[in-house]
Amino acid sequence: MSDLILVRHGETEWSLSGQHTSWTEKPLTPGGEAQARALAPLLGEHKICLALVSPMGRAQDTAKLAGLDARVDPDLQEWDYGGYEGITTREIHRTRPGWNLWTDGVAPGPEGHPGESPEEVGIRADRVIAKAEAALANGMGGDVVLVAHAHFLRVLTARRLGLPPSGGALFLLATGTISRLSTEHGRPVIATWNERPRG
Repeated sequence: MSDLILVRHGETEWSLSGQHTSWTEKPLTPGGEAQARALAPLLGEHKICLALVSPMGRAQDTAKLAGLDARVDPDLQEWDYGGYEGITTREIHRTRPGWNLWTDGVAPGPEGHPGESPEEVGIRADRVIAKAEAALANGMGGDVVLVAHAHFLRVLTARRLGLPPSGGALFLLATGTISRLSTEHGRPVIATWNERPRG
């Protein structure tokens, strides 16, 4: 049975510092580039029928360095953090001590970035899942690879498993990793999570 392969982009300056990063373009660090290149052998073990990538540079660079010929899909954009773009959770807690991204969403941001609720991110994730399922069902064989961002991929995982978008809180996802969503007895399951090259 074909699988859904999730690739979180390589490390950036803001992923290291814990700053929320959605629409801000932050390039891969040298370490992030090395993470992306190291994924190529793991991805090379899969027959790929479709590869989709977020429009953000850090995701597209990860896809290229990992040897993927991926098509840009705007639905793979990271959660719009609105007014919390570039801010860490610790900083947010100074004014909202009980704040939780997964249940509370974000504050409105500048024009064009009103922020998204977990449910709104879930709607985009459902669209991506539908595209992936169509590719997996077309009879060509092979896996679908999605190269994107931590919070979005966590929401997508929750939705694929039949959980609400907030269920993504259960799935910690590191930079430069591969995770595989498969099926068992016809039901979606996590086959591997946060896999990195050995050595």
